[in-house]
Amino acid sequence: MEPKEPLPPLRETVRAHGLTASKALGQNFLFDEQLLDRIAAIPGDLHGATVFEVGPGPGGLTRALLRAGAKVIAVERDDRCLPLLGELSDAFPDQLTVIADDAMAVDVDTLTGGAPYHIVANLPYNVGTALFTRWLEPAAWPPRWLSLTLMFQQEVAERIVAPVDTSAYGRLAVLAQWRSQARIAMKVHRSAFTPPPKVMSAIVHVTPARQPEGVDPRTLSRLTEKGFGQRRKMLRQSLKTVAGAVDALERLGIDPMRRAETVSVADWIRLAQALR
Repeated sequence: MEPKEPLPPLRETVRAHGLTASKALGQNFLFDEQLLDRIAAIPGDLHGATVFEVGPGPGGLTRALLRAGAKVIAVERDDRCLPLLGELSDAFPDQLTVIADDAMAVDVDTLTGGAPYHIVANLPYNVGTALFTRWLEPAAWPPRWLSLTLMFQQEVAERIVAPVDTSAYGRLAVLAQWRSQARIAMKVHRSAFTPPPKVMSAIVHVTPARQPEGVDPRTLSRLTEKGFGQRRKMLRQSLKTVAGAVDALERLGIDPMRRAETVSVADWIRLAQALR
């Protein structure tokens, strides 16, 4: 959808407001509107859909989502960005709701009124992983979110989609893959950002899948936290504080002398099922 009035280029708007990226908040701005439109297209048709966005900053990705016809709920803790987002709200009447808060402190399901929604965000580097794991761990499944389209450092993105028995495989991979489908949808060069970060970035797209029966998400979360928290140790050591885990390994035919990164997602699921 087009704005009510033509908008000046984002870079000009940011300059006019004297806004610079905050290192403390993990901000890096994207000004390439064609790139932003490509990111907004990853979830599919967003016309009339509700989208939750974390840390919109000056609103580059927000503009793209609004142009795609989405109704956006954006949570921004940087008060300096609120005037720019207010201008966007005026340009796209009834499409944008801005909440001045910390994303770690809000309940997305409540904000969206219980309706299904997509999450699309260029996540601040300093809270990205914490938010991602929170969205992966609700007790009720499928979740209210329909998809996650999230930008991470490329190293983190590769950990999310990593296969078993690779250096990148760990807790993030298990949490993202045991009842979801995760893929890297796009890589973004560091030069696309202002200021350029020291690392490359990538966008991960996640959609819910069927949850295996008999798995308590809290049990799986604890198992992977313990197992991968001490990667160099054998399972019999890293899981010894989880009641019944070592015995369950023996019953399932999983060698307790293996290390966590050699255990497939399917075997982590079997272990969680054995401990339900």
